[in-house]
Amino acid sequence: MNAFVKHVSHRLSPLEIGFFRQAFSLILVIAVLSRGGGVAMIRTQRPVGHLFRGLIGNSAMIIFFLSVAKLPLADANALSFASPLFVTALSLPLLGEAVGKHRWSAVGVGFLGVLVITNPTGHPVGPQAGIGAGLGVLAAFMSALMTITIRQLNKTEAPVTIVFYFATIGCVFFGAMLPFVWVRPTLDEWLALLAVGLIGGVSQLLMTTAYRHAPASTLAPFGYASIIWSTALGFLVWSEIPGWHVLAGSAVVIASGLYIIYRETRKQTPTIVHPLADAGLAAP
Repeated sequence: MNAFVKHVSHRLSPLEIGFFRQAFSLILVIAVLSRGGGVAMIRTQRPVGHLFRGLIGNSAMIIFFLSVAKLPLADANALSFASPLFVTALSLPLLGEAVGKHRWSAVGVGFLGVLVITNPTGHPVGPQAGIGAGLGVLAAFMSALMTITIRQLNKTEAPVTIVFYFATIGCVFFGAMLPFVWVRPTLDEWLALLAVGLIGGVSQLLMTTAYRHAPASTLAPFGYASIIWSTALGFLVWSEIPGWHVLAGSAVVIASGLYIIYRETRKQTPTIVHPLADAGLAAP
């Protein structure tokens, strides 16, 4: 999906790309709903949670699209590796999950790897690359908030319901701004936008279902596999060759993520009840 986003970002606004990302994925989600429960599936007990997830998730998506437009594909994807680290760091204040010293150490080491990745190709860092790196880290933080919110919503909501509201809120959010940024897509761009929407919709359904069955801090590091695909696509399509920075930094971040998984599976830590949980303020 990110490769298709990069393909059209030289001419189309991220807001326009975001609108069609959600509009085409919404068609897919509605088709799934029609076969699995219909209107009953969009009834929700958590409207505020869906609104928060929709606003945070769609904002993170646009910020990441901006990062993709300014950086080589592998660089932007490598920076997104910070998201699982943020998930672990935010588990205590937002989910009330205890995070031991071993996992805190892994998070610290992982963020050192992210600092290395901020110049992953080894080229001199210009203004565009610096802005792109900053946007990439911000998108990773917001994605972590979104991940934690999905974990909370999964307690009462079906995955397809969560994705439905995410796409619907995105359509309204971006649709309101579309008249101000509209550029008529070419046929090639229409096909790319269709691919962005369909691939994005499928991935959202798969990701949301996964978070229904396993802790967020355990699942999140599996996103590291994206470095393989982003590096391959970046090389094949744009002749982008990551330097030692992306390899070294990614290795550090991946190692820290794998250690977090090891600690998760080795010992189940007790849940701490957040003092604001009863008031519904600990997390959306």
